[in-house]
Amino acid sequence: MTIRFDNRVAIVTGAGGGIGRAYALELARRGAKVVVNDLGGSRDGTGHSDAAAQVVAEIEALGGEAIANGGSVTEYDAMAQMVADAMAKWGRVDILINNAGILRDKSFTKMDPSDFELVVKVHLIGSAFATKAVWDVMREQNYGRILMTSSSTGLYGNFGQANYGAAKLGLVGLTKTLAIEGAKNNIRVNNIAPIAATRMTEDIFPEAAFALFSPELVAPAGLFLVSDDAPTNVTLGAGGGIVHGANVTMTHGVKLPDDERTPEGVAALYAEITDRAGESVPQTGAEQSGLVMRLLQG
Repeated sequence: MTIRFDNRVAIVTGAGGGIGRAYALELARRGAKVVVNDLGGSRDGTGHSDAAAQVVAEIEALGGEAIANGGSVTEYDAMAQMVADAMAKWGRVDILINNAGILRDKSFTKMDPSDFELVVKVHLIGSAFATKAVWDVMREQNYGRILMTSSSTGLYGNFGQANYGAAKLGLVGLTKTLAIEGAKNNIRVNNIAPIAATRMTEDIFPEAAFALFSPELVAPAGLFLVSDDAPTNVTLGAGGGIVHGANVTMTHGVKLPDDERTPEGVAALYAEITDRAGESVPQTGAEQSGLVMRLLQG
């Protein structure tokens, strides 16, 4: 069955280029009305441009409907106004893709505290602000699809990106909690960890790899995760035409003997404690407590 977005209104942050632009264009091709949000800054968050307006022009050339928004995700009032503008024009907001981001890479020893703070503010706080601005609209509609953007750095770590990794793993936690809170109002919240050749990664990817990792190859997974039949509380990695799942897991656990509830006891049983055979993928934090209670009673 073809996935369509007719009569849906989508907001895509950071949509002036790269992956965000690919999302916006493909949503429009499939029938969505799109708010193209982009401050238009460079990859370190400085400066401004008319990037959003250019993408709107591309969408209109395709016969679609779109409006540009230049608000910063770091300013809650700007995000609230963006949602208000979408509501005034189209009467609803069905989809939010939190894609805006910046990089200020340095090893932690060389990283200025302000660089740590700003990267976390754009990625994590910015996503929370945009989501908060649209949350009650989606609750009242009893429909919403929200996509956060994580990263392999957040999931697995990467040298020189402590600020970025902290923000990106924070988005996994935000996704998981909002998926639980939004369930009763048909709000599904997912997360994507993209691999793409964009201006954010231009000095990381070899030139020959650029064509293999075009932003357009991330869009299929992203659009699936905001579709009518999307799952919820899911993290997918996507890039180069490859899509994989990523999960936070929990091992089976070990009950320490009464006389070994010590650091030494943990050390002695460490291999068994961390044995991944039979591990589970908890759907809520309560499952950790449930595991402990079962072991205590067993």
